[in-house]
Formats: sequence, C-alpha cells, structure tokens
Amino acid sequence: MRSNERLIRPTVLVVDDTPDNLVLISGLLKPYYRVKVAGSGPHGLRIAAGDGPPDLILLDVMMPEMDGYEVCRLLKADVRTAQIPVIFLTAKTEQEAERYGLELGAVDYIAKPVSPPIVLARVKNHLALKAAADFLRDQNAFLETEIRRRIAEVLAIQDATIHVVTALAETRDPETGNHIRRTQFYVKALAEALLGHPRFVGRLSEADVAIFCKSAPLHDIGKVGIPDRILLKGGRLTADEFEIMKNHPALGREAIERAERQLGMRVGFLDAAKQIAYGHHEKWDGSGYPNGLSGDAIPIPARLMAIADVYDALISRRVYKPPMPHESALATMRDCHVGHFDPDMLAEFFRIEAQIREIAECYADTDRGPATNPL
Repeated sequence: MRSNERLIRPTVLVVDDTPDNLVLISGLLKPYYRVKVAGSGPHGLRIAAGDGPPDLILLDVMMPEMDGYEVCRLLKADVRTAQIPVIFLTAKTEQEAERYGLELGAVDYIAKPVSPPIVLARVKNHLALKAAADFLRDQNAFLETEIRRRIAEVLAIQDATIHVVTALAETRDPETGNHIRRTQFYVKALAEALLGHPRFVGRLSEADVAIFCKSAPLHDIGKVGIPDRILLKGGRLTADEFEIMKNHPALGREAIERAERQLGMRVGFLDAAKQIAYGHHEKWDGSGYPNGLSGDAIPIPARLMAIADVYDALISRRVYKPPMPHESALATMRDCHVGHFDPDMLAEFFRIEAQIREIAECYADTDRGPATNPL
C-alpha cells in the first residue's frame, strides 16, 4: 500500500539521454510531483521495476543504446510495469511515428520542443486516469477475493451439512459403516471415466462430476424415516417389510425438497441429490422402484449410484450374508443383474475395476478405518 506522501504527490519518471531536457522537465514537474530521472533506457527500466515504481513515465524516443520504443515495449511486457502509463516526448512528429508509439502501449505523444502548459495538463490528466484505473483494479481485486471467500464458506457449509445429515443416517443403520464414503468415491471415479465416452459428450461435465460426488452421500437419507423394526431387523425382510423399505427413496427426496423450500432457491447439488435419492433403485430394464423408470429416463446420477450401491452391497457383510470378494461381486453384476444397469456405465465400471477395488480396500469396514483418500 502507498504511503501518504505517495498518495498526495504522485511520482513521475523522466527518461531522456539529454541532461538539459532532464533538468527542464524535472524543474517543470517538481512543484507538483515527486520526480525521478534516468539518462538511458536501461536505467529507466531499472527504476520503473524497482521499489516505489512511478505513477507515470515521460519517455524520450530517440536515445542511443535503447530507443524509447524498445523501452516502452519492455515496460508493457513486464507485469510489474505494464500498468504504468507512458507519454512519449519526442521531436519525431510524423503521424506514422505517433501511431507506432501508441500501438506499443503509450497513452499520449507530446512533441518537442515541449510546451510547459501542455506537459502539465497531459501529465495531470493521465495521472487522474491512472488513479481511477488503480482504484477500480483494487476494488475488483477485493471483490474477487471476497467472492472466493464467500464461495469457499458456502461450500464448507454445504459439506458440513451433508456430513451432519449423513452421520445421522449412519447412526440409524449399524451396517452402514463406510458404505457412504465408498459409494461416493465409486460415483466420482465412474463419472470421471465417462467424461470421454461418446454417449455422454455434452451430457456430463467436470462440474457435474463434482456435484454428483458432493450429492452421493445423501442417497439413503430417506432411511431415517424407516421404522427401527425394519431398518434394524437382523435378517432378511418379509415382502410387506420390503414394501415399507421401498419408501425410503421418496422419503429422501421429500426431505431434500423441504430443505430447498426453506432455502427459497434451487441449488445444483440438491437437484442431483434428489435425483440420486429418488432414482438409485430404478433399473435399466424398468423393473426397479419407485416408478419403474427405464433407460435414459433414469437420471444419470441415479444410474451411477445404482451401480455403486449394488457393488458395495455385494462386497459388504450383512447379517444375512458374508461379504463377496471383488471378483465375485463383478461376476454377479455381470451375470445375475442383467438389465439392471446402464450397459455403457457398467462397461466403464468393469474397465476401472482396479480403481474401484482400491477405493473399497481403502475404505474397508475395519476398526481402524481408512488410512488415506485414494482420490
């Protein structure tokens, strides 16, 4: 940040190889500004890029070693000096010379011999323009920083809310374990694998992947509305009990919709969460629930979760079955669940099966819990 002195008295750098011109111009400016002088282009570049850079540069064109045009080009190419306005002072009054100087980035062109009132007026005007530009840049930088901070804060609140809600769901289901985390990362890995798939071009983006990953933990949130006698039953459900269990997709969607109504707005990750919660038990051939949707009528995030959910159920221990090995789970999905899944998604799932196995092992249900995040 500038000192009070610099705010009150802007600094002007005068670059000219003629000592008499330096004395003349600096004498003209000193009553109003802090003045620095340089007798050559390289010297002017060093001053401009050093501590306490000038607010404006008056630059001679015809100088030995390095002319003013080259000095201006180097100033504009350096991020430290690119925003400093440059006014050419020169005896070259040809229109082509003036055009070339302005194309290099100069803001003005004053012919020699100089007229003191014109020099003072031009310097004053361009310093005022620079001050306004600096103010806008500072404001924009502040606003960008504030926006990034607010976005990070909102995302943190979203993540914390999801964590709290899913933690509540986990307390209701003692068999959940790390199921929520595993399925979240299966969904992410599979969605990323599909980004380059011809069928999903234009239908799936990196932003979608991030939203699906954030939303996936809410897929079974509706189970909080299932009675304990069914949710916590130590064995297979009866047909009537299963009918009650099949209500959890609708209960999950309704809970998320209530949250949206309280917010008074639509939120992208909640839209995906509703699709996942309501549709992850639908099947490609239409034999699923709650609506018997089929094919592409099933939302993409729900199709992703369907694969992740079934695979994880197969490899996980339940009171009514032991866990399956990874290879057996894949074989079961291939042979015994024909028609349940989007075939292209399932093919990609098999293609990245090594990555899926890594996630499963990393987040295995042990007393120690996961050691690292594989993604």
